[in-house]
Amino acid sequence: MSAPARAACVVGWPVAHSRSPLIHNYWLKRYGIAGEYRREAVPPEQFADFARALAARGYVGANVTVPHKAAALAASQPDERARAVGAANTLWLDRGVLRATNTDVEGFLDNLDACTPQWDRGLGKAVVLGAGGAARGVICGLIGRGVAHVTVVNRTRRRAEVLRRRFGKAVHPVDWADTSVLADAGLLVNATTLGMAGQPELPLDVRPLPGHAVVAELVYVPLVTPLLRAARARGLRTADGLGMLMYQAVRGFALWFGRVPEVTAELRALLEADLGASADQAGGIT
Repeated sequence: MSAPARAACVVGWPVAHSRSPLIHNYWLKRYGIAGEYRREAVPPEQFADFARALAARGYVGANVTVPHKAAALAASQPDERARAVGAANTLWLDRGVLRATNTDVEGFLDNLDACTPQWDRGLGKAVVLGAGGAARGVICGLIGRGVAHVTVVNRTRRRAEVLRRRFGKAVHPVDWADTSVLADAGLLVNATTLGMAGQPELPLDVRPLPGHAVVAELVYVPLVTPLLRAARARGLRTADGLGMLMYQAVRGFALWFGRVPEVTAELRALLEADLGASADQAGGIT
């Protein structure tokens, strides 16, 4: 007898923009696994009940997107990484216990490794734009890789100061207008929604960056943001947000369906085609 089909989902509010079903259903088909991955639109006031009833709804786990990542942490037994970030994006049932992790960290790092090999070799300073949930995952990953100086630039400096208290002395908050921090940065990461379709452009001049700098973008709608276009025009190495979206999905699929999937050129082409067909949709940040 064949094994029963397993199901997982992505939970958000809204959630129609999520490309996670494309990724996971592609892998299910590729590996011949009996399973399904769906979208679940759940308003914030209903999330805790939804998480408690995950098994009753037929799910073995779920991805969690905006605005539920902090609530997912509270509703589960999070691992060390999720606690360090302060948010969870992946839930799974372990013998009846709802556990959680944050795969944004490995998604960010694995994408950088794939797009810009040895990006962390001799890296003295990284600059992260933004201080929200996406920035937390980035900062956690950078510190874990041994980056000793992470400058956090945010419009509200108070939010950046919160990250210093969470992650320690490696984090250095600065004011949004202080562009001098780019002059000696080996890595620049946009962890804001600026540059996303439907949002204002990121008001940043990349010319002060040194020639060896790497520029990483978390936005993937549009696929080539103004920041990436400007960085490439300077000949800088770049990593786009679509790569992070794919790599952050790997661990969840392995937890739910028992197979470590591969990020392939075919999967990327599938996502690019979908993004091209719906370029007017926002929601393009992991």
